[in-house]
Amino acid sequence: MGSFIVTGGKKLKGEIEPQGAKNEALQVISAILLTSEEIAIHNIPDITDVNLQMELLKDLGVSVKTLKPHSYTFQAKDINLDYLTSQEFRKKAGRLRGSVLMAGPLLARFHKAYIPKPGGDKIGHRRLDTHLAGFQKLGVRFDFESDASFFHLHTDGLKGKYMVLDEPSVTGTANLVMAAVLAEGTTTIYNAACEPYIQQLCRMLQNMGAKISGVGSNLLRIEGVNSLHGTTHTILPDMIEVGSFIGLAAMTQSDITIKNAGIKYLGVIPERFSQLGIKMELHDDDIHIPCQPLYEIESYIDNSMLTLYDHPWPGLTPDLLSVLLVVATQAKGSVLIHQKMFESRLFFVDKVIEMGARIVLCDPHRAVVVGLERKAPLHGISMTSPDIRAGVALLIAALSAEGESTIQNIEQIDRGYENFDERLRSLGAEIQRN
Repeated sequence: MGSFIVTGGKKLKGEIEPQGAKNEALQVISAILLTSEEIAIHNIPDITDVNLQMELLKDLGVSVKTLKPHSYTFQAKDINLDYLTSQEFRKKAGRLRGSVLMAGPLLARFHKAYIPKPGGDKIGHRRLDTHLAGFQKLGVRFDFESDASFFHLHTDGLKGKYMVLDEPSVTGTANLVMAAVLAEGTTTIYNAACEPYIQQLCRMLQNMGAKISGVGSNLLRIEGVNSLHGTTHTILPDMIEVGSFIGLAAMTQSDITIKNAGIKYLGVIPERFSQLGIKMELHDDDIHIPCQPLYEIESYIDNSMLTLYDHPWPGLTPDLLSVLLVVATQAKGSVLIHQKMFESRLFFVDKVIEMGARIVLCDPHRAVVVGLERKAPLHGISMTSPDIRAGVALLIAALSAEGESTIQNIEQIDRGYENFDERLRSLGAEIQRN
């Protein structure tokens, strides 16, 4: 198990560019299974989760060729469906929640698929009901193999259907859209997720010949077609990384410019950091965060305490609440952090408290942060990264703290952030990988 050794309290300076969006990458590289023609995808992040998804595709028979760093061609011409029943597939797919995204394309094109129980972050219960209920409406039957913890899905042919999702699940919406594009008839998905990741997937599918309307809304209409063809697609900058860099600059009193940030796809993210008092300057598609000795948390118009909470798009993504919580620890004022979606995602705050932060964990979903106003800097400790986003939040805390910190289990961070230590060193951070 690897670790980061961090010497904190250093002001950083320079320019940094976000990687390609992890969540979009997992969707669009799964969509290549929908056609036998070649597809080129650019700006793919070199991170553990995406690399494992690409490895699964290769093992399944997909031809993957490197054009240049972060750019690949994919061709799913000769697919070995028997691999889906192998122990190797079950082992690899079970390590990655993103592997569920292969089910929609496989059902659409080959009429069968296998889904492992979700892997990935240990942030709470992550059910598959939205995926399975939607597939059933399209004519899919499934069996659960309890010994292997796998769902076997099969169909005689997908048929379009009207459905209302029980939650606007991003992966659930993506899976159902990919299944529906080759289904017979028209599929209508209401209460669909409408994040930029979904919009990008839909645009890629449209360029492949799919007929999808309502892109960007929570009501999608998909007219099934007989086949899809190849295309070229470029992945957006990762909004979670952009938010992480904003938080990093504020906590470390640094002067950082985020280049090519994809500002028009960030939604309320800049506004939520602004509510913590963080100043930002937008220049074309770049975000400049100047050095700020102090930032002050806003209150509501009636002077009540600010609440930051996750919400389906265009609300705040839950992936940034951990960073926002850490950033609030050195602000002037107080804020309530309400993590609605996952019941275990705030359980990293005990380490931030050990570093000297004033945080009251009210319950598994809520924490009150009382800002220290820079009067008492955090101090370095030894800690373990519990998941991708909490790991980066702890790293930001360590970079702002006095003294040395050790962060264990950095494989979690590597799952979502490309060469993060190397890129931070380019800004002047003192961080070593062990």
